[in-house]
Amino acid sequence: MIRLHHCPQARSFRTLWLLHEMGLEFELVHRSFFDKSLRSPEYLALSPAGRVPALEIDGRVLFESGAITEYLVETRPDCGLGRFPGDAERADWLEWLHFAETIGQHIAVLTQQHIVLREDWMRSPTVMRLEAKRLEKALEVVDRALEGRDWLLPSGFSAVDTNLGYGVMIARRFVPADLLPGVDAYYRRLAERPAFQRALAEDGRAEIYTRDFYEAPDE
Repeated sequence: MIRLHHCPQARSFRTLWLLHEMGLEFELVHRSFFDKSLRSPEYLALSPAGRVPALEIDGRVLFESGAITEYLVETRPDCGLGRFPGDAERADWLEWLHFAETIGQHIAVLTQQHIVLREDWMRSPTVMRLEAKRLEKALEVVDRALEGRDWLLPSGFSAVDTNLGYGVMIARRFVPADLLPGVDAYYRRLAERPAFQRALAEDGRAEIYTRDFYEAPDE
């Protein structure tokens, strides 16, 4: 039995998408950031930090999306989405897996500033502008890497495209898509994948990002 605990638009989308890419059967448990269920004793027993994803699998629980990605492809290698020790692309696969967290950190700060801090006096226009620029610079790394190929690795689509692809999807809320045509084209290829479309259909009602774009305020 595989059970994924998921909130709409959250990093658990990475796992939801990957499970579909792998063709695995699983139960999806929808949760919300706004009904306090992530702070319940029941859920904290699964995810001590009270966050998503939490993946119940193989008699245990994993609650870090990067670790979940590694675990899934290593325990189910026939999916072909991992790159293992000895593979020429192993180092690049790991690099992109963790670079997804770099992008995720900038998105997290921007999400806090634009959305979580509800009063204007709590927000910092300087931080919002700075983090948007930092996110743009991180996306430039992806843009350069994609020159001449469709996916992050030369051999083709892999699990790191789901992790980093989620970041690219959410980054479009803070960095104009037309600034980086290569990243925009990459996102459009990702969005055409049947597994992505199935995951998006199951994602749930938008709770975090209710606007198409969040622009940093002027001075």
